[in-house]
Amino acid sequence: MTAVTGPDQGRAALVSAFGCYVLWGVMPLLFMAQAAAGFDSFEILAHRALWAVAVAGLLVFLAGQGGQVRAVLATPKTLAWLTLSTMLIAINWGVYVWATTHGATLEASLGYYINPLLNMVVGLWLFREKIDRWGWVAIGLAAVGVLFQALALGRPPWISIILAISFASYGVIRKRVPIDAQAGLLVECLLLVPFGLAWVLWLQNTGGGVAFDSPTNTLWALANGPATVLPLALFAWSARRLPLSTIGFIQFLAPTLQFVVGVWAGEDLTPLRVISFAFIWGGAGVFAAAAWLRVRAARRALKDAATPV
Repeated sequence: MTAVTGPDQGRAALVSAFGCYVLWGVMPLLFMAQAAAGFDSFEILAHRALWAVAVAGLLVFLAGQGGQVRAVLATPKTLAWLTLSTMLIAINWGVYVWATTHGATLEASLGYYINPLLNMVVGLWLFREKIDRWGWVAIGLAAVGVLFQALALGRPPWISIILAISFASYGVIRKRVPIDAQAGLLVECLLLVPFGLAWVLWLQNTGGGVAFDSPTNTLWALANGPATVLPLALFAWSARRLPLSTIGFIQFLAPTLQFVVGVWAGEDLTPLRVISFAFIWGGAGVFAAAAWLRVRAARRALKDAATPV
């Protein structure tokens, strides 16, 4: 991405942040279109792993991060951590693709609403971070929302829970690994490629694959590469240039768009599910507002400290 400075950089970072969350939010439409073309969720996941390598490799090359990738591949301990993160992101991708192609996009969106709130709990547990009263209010509202979702579904919302836990765990591991987001993603994709390639070859040999049945299907398969990598690249670039309060607000755009897609696709929105999401939205609102107020208070304190007496 072209280097920009000053106000232009702030605007570019804001556009990048909105871009990444919009792409994540509408991504169910890509998977639904592929399912309509005959792809099953495992074939989509295989092509996602396969073609993301090329895009991630290009971005790593352009960013000059090849040395990081080589260093990780030569460091068994770091590679082991990234192997674990690869397993977690594969679970996350697999469950998400299955959910969005099997009429469970609403349940998937719930997982990404509660993910930031789960991150607070993980921070308290692993990193001894403090949670203020508003944080506990947000977590409490989310917990009530999950309970109502379970009542609405007649079972625990396993898709939401797995998506939230897998992505929160993935974030914890990536926080501990000294590698940039794009370089780390390339290593993860390299670890997934053998499985993706083996699955695609098996499907083609048994006649079960549809990716190469037509030029249109081939384009659908190839689209999984940029759809996987570009949002993360935009996020990584914008997150280093925007306040956490801004990211805190914008991050709820993705599950909101996923919710809209689920409703548009005709998924069942019962009164209990509406109540569930009302509590979740309440928790998300409290979380975002509290984050914004904390940053505002910190800025005011810095300004007061810098003012001559």
